[in-house]
Amino acid sequence: MTAMDDDRLDPVPGACIRLRPGLRLVLAPNPSPMTCRGTNTYLLGRGRVAVIDPGPALTAHRDALMAALDPGETISHILVTHSHVDHSPLARPLAQASGAPVLAFGNSAAGRRADLAGLAGLGGGEGVDADFAPDTCVAHGDRIAGEDWQVEVLHTPGHMGNHICLAWEDALFTGDHVMGWASSMVSPPDGDLAAFMASLDLLAARPERVLFPGHGAPVPDGAARIAELTAHRRKRAAQIANAIAAGPATAAQIARAIYTDTPPALLPAATRNVLAHLIEMADKSLAAPDDAISVDGCWRRL
Repeated sequence: MTAMDDDRLDPVPGACIRLRPGLRLVLAPNPSPMTCRGTNTYLLGRGRVAVIDPGPALTAHRDALMAALDPGETISHILVTHSHVDHSPLARPLAQASGAPVLAFGNSAAGRRADLAGLAGLGGGEGVDADFAPDTCVAHGDRIAGEDWQVEVLHTPGHMGNHICLAWEDALFTGDHVMGWASSMVSPPDGDLAAFMASLDLLAARPERVLFPGHGAPVPDGAARIAELTAHRRKRAAQIANAIAAGPATAAQIARAIYTDTPPALLPAATRNVLAHLIEMADKSLAAPDDAISVDGCWRRL
């Protein structure tokens, strides 16, 4: 079937949707509050195709990807935007089934701020694929090409240190950095708000129009969505600054106060976002923890 590049896209897990010439989508069967309908796996090109974000290690999804190939087609590249457990674990089984190499910025520690490494035991993130290891590491500005397609690698840390976006024609594959259905989670130590904002600025300066995210429908006006997310983060920063100006508070207390429309089950994720903002404020000497940086510790305004 063929789909429009708008919010009417409602794929069935395992079905192959032809988004436009040279681009197909297969939705993984892993819906959740953090993944929308599931992970979007893209097949780019014809003949020898690239798979972008193979998704979770589900045999049914691997079989659906292989079935989405037209007769005589093969997979030539497996590209991973980042190594959270909803994006990368199927990369190795798919590589074994297809013979294609796995390409990514690096393993799950690549691009992570060294000074936040001590937060690794805090939990509360989306789940890191600790065993992920690409066959080939790519860098910002690299170009990867197949028979009838080419993408430019954009290193966009923030959601995760090894996160990349991929520029293709008039579009960007944005992984979890920019999505239309929700804002991205920034969860330390893998998430870094300062890097996230810098990556938004990088994408805002790009000429590409359409966004193909890792979850949810394509975004036809990418510039407007990037501007909206930038403004949203600045608003959150102001709310958090006002909260600790009124007195010391924990990230969880601040999250409950400002994420008033968030379901209780998602407040731990909101707390991680608040922690990311507090760490950015500490980097700017605007806030400080009473003790070591933690989800449970109190923060005060400087």
